[in-house]
Amino acid sequence: MKNVLKFVAVAAVAAGLFVSNGSQAVARPKYKDVMSANYAELAKKHGTDGKLTCAVCHPDKDKKIRNNYGAEFGKALTKKNESDEAKIKEALTKAEAGKSATEGKTFGDLIKANELPGTAEAAK
Repeated sequence: MKNVLKFVAVAAVAAGLFVSNGSQAVARPKYKDVMSANYAELAKKHGTDGKLTCAVCHPDKDKKIRNNYGAEFGKALTKKNESDEAKIKEALTKAEAGKSATEGKTFGDLIKANELPGTAEAAK
């Protein structure tokens, strides 16, 4: 009986940990906030309530997959999970110089034209 109670207790703790961590989002709201502020016109046109969505960098619900713009922005960040607003802005500026999938246009050219910079496919 004692072993059964131990097993039930361990299973309950494990289930609790799984439920509490399994549904947690790994979003980077700071990125979206800085991006929305930096590209206000783009956010008005393509955002939700004036804020850009994850779709700017992620073509899929799986946020580990990035499109070409998201990959360029990720390379420009100085560290994973950057939270320093100035460094995020710097990375956005660096990413603007990257070549987009639109012939002869950089990501910055597309952003200035109020067009989403990334593709709907995962980066290669």
